[in-house]
Amino acid sequence: SRPAPPPAAPAAPALAADDASLTWIWPAEGKVIATFDEGKNKGVDIAGKAGQQVVAAGAGKVMYAGSGIRGYGNLVIVKHSNNLLSAYAHNRTILVKEGQSVSKGQMIAEMGDSDTDSVKLHFEIRQQGKPVDPSRFLPNR
Repeated sequence: SRPAPPPAAPAAPALAADDASLTWIWPAEGKVIATFDEGKNKGVDIAGKAGQQVVAAGAGKVMYAGSGIRGYGNLVIVKHSNNLLSAYAHNRTILVKEGQSVSKGQMIAEMGDSDTDSVKLHFEIRQQGKPVDPSRFLPNR
């Protein structure tokens, strides 16, 4: 018998879609207490209560989960596409593992004050490694 023909290549995963088609949600409820400022603040800071949920702003894969990067406390980094990453810093507890796929809105951490002076989420979006203003991506609220 002849070998079966090779299966057709699977469609590229949605994550590889053009970055512009990625949709984002806010990673936490709360007041924005610091906005993006080139050089000074590489993201936005959202105030909240200890233990409050932090969710993935978009679907992706957890690239980093740990406390090894100074100044960020317990940090989660999610890769959304070849160009885009999001980072979630100062968590009390991390609920995901490196390599895990997360869906948009999935709880990935509990808000805390690790390596900072108040309970808040520091949220960054990086495009090709460079911090960009998250308000360009997040919906108005």
